[in-house]
Amino acid sequence: MDAQDPAVSGGADPLTGAAPVSDAELAATEHLIDTWLEAAAGSNPAIAAVVRGPQGSRRWYVRVCGEEKEVWTIWFTLGQRTLHYETYLVPAPEENHAELYEHLLRRNRRLTGLKLEIGPEDAVFLSGSTPVMQVTAGALDGILGSLYAATELVFRPAMRIGYASKFRG
Repeated sequence: MDAQDPAVSGGADPLTGAAPVSDAELAATEHLIDTWLEAAAGSNPAIAAVVRGPQGSRRWYVRVCGEEKEVWTIWFTLGQRTLHYETYLVPAPEENHAELYEHLLRRNRRLTGLKLEIGPEDAVFLSGSTPVMQVTAGALDGILGSLYAATELVFRPAMRIGYASKFRG
């Protein structure tokens, strides 16, 4: 690493433009997320559970009940520059690989604030991030709503393409 690396120099991330925040700002954002998740879990029937990651990890696991995909988890990870969020959408396809990936790329173009990506074991994930300084209760509501809507929209068609032989009949 050299002095121009934002991780070393403390400058803005060249990919996101997000600048590192102070420890106090990070602690305030962590508290905001804790408070928002507690309130959301109490008022939103789609949230089945909220679990904090290990002590000091600034990570949350939110179990969500959907309609197309019955139960799924959102992982929120608070870093020095961004809040990253993701959910596992579908396993690697067993068949129709090219058709599934074409479908996902076309869907990807219409997503706002999220992207479909291939992750560990070639599974498909939905993910996104937002600068720490833009994290508000309203932004968190929007993130949850976007992940919910995208999961509901993409899950069943992706499964029907990638596992077509299991859905016949």
